[in-house]
Amino acid sequence: MSNEKMVILFQGDSITDGNRGRDEDSSYILGQGYPFLISGKLGFELAEKQPIFINRGGSGNRASELYARWNEDALNLRPDLISILIGVNDVGWALNSITDRFERSYRHLLEETKSVLPDTGLVLCEPFLLNTGLDRWEERKRQIEHYQRTVRRLAEQFQAVFVPLQEAFNNACTRADAAYWIWDGVHPTAAGHDLIAREWLNAVQNSSLRIT
Repeated sequence: MSNEKMVILFQGDSITDGNRGRDEDSSYILGQGYPFLISGKLGFELAEKQPIFINRGGSGNRASELYARWNEDALNLRPDLISILIGVNDVGWALNSITDRFERSYRHLLEETKSVLPDTGLVLCEPFLLNTGLDRWEERKRQIEHYQRTVRRLAEQFQAVFVPLQEAFNNACTRADAAYWIWDGVHPTAAGHDLIAREWLNAVQNSSLRIT
């Protein structure tokens, strides 16, 4: 890393988006979810170094849509670390389509990142679901488990830090019902976002990509 301020980019779908602002108002620009929580904790601990945190999550995005905007919303920002959480919208698409571009799109964006920004660290977060009455639950469960294996495999292949989340949510359900953590089975509550932030910090800050 250079002596310049470190840039950490969060990418993904609505879970990452967190209703983030689209202007320069620093009160809302990071959204209301786990990127905000992570940025607050690390920003306080590393105030002397003033790291820069950017949220470019896009509500409704699938992996293919993430890839379509990757130049503008990732590569052109030249971050030192990119964190990605994507997959839950691909589940819904896969249930109603004969095509599944999740792995292909995800692999393409990782390949381009490694080619254009070889020194940028990668953090791949495990997509997750909880059963709060979602329709076609067994099909959704099989599909998300397939994507979870895919993301873990991609993390290994691209030397990325893998952040496991499904087991953490499953374990959390022994303390409170599923809807307490993920109100609709997809979108985390405040407590659910805190769980993600804790798992992210544990995985990243105990890895070679530790932010210091």
